[in-house]
Amino acid sequence: MKGTNLGEFEELLLLIVLILEDQAYVLKIQEEIRNQVQRDTSMGALHASLTRLEEKGFLSSEMTGATAERGGRRKRIYQLSSDGKIVLNQVRTQRESLWQQAPKFSLDTYGTI
Repeated sequence: MKGTNLGEFEELLLLIVLILEDQAYVLKIQEEIRNQVQRDTSMGALHASLTRLEEKGFLSSEMTGATAERGGRRKRIYQLSSDGKIVLNQVRTQRESLWQQAPKFSLDTYGTI
């Protein structure tokens, strides 16, 4: 796998694509990020990051046929590649391992975020 290090936003995008399955197109991804993590993301940032994840081999995409509901425009649907699934699993395993090693804490001790 090429460039297996994932940034936080890249990991978030891969997870959102995984969640959305066959509905993983840019507008829906943007909406899901807003709903799930209360984060506004520009179209430019989304397109650049999705392209980078495709170049790394973690995503693939294909254009759908034109539809009347989209004014005759097509949309690009993204899906996780097998390398994308592997890297997400690696990140999850690494995070879970770190959390298991971390001492327990409460928000009373550290305050709220």
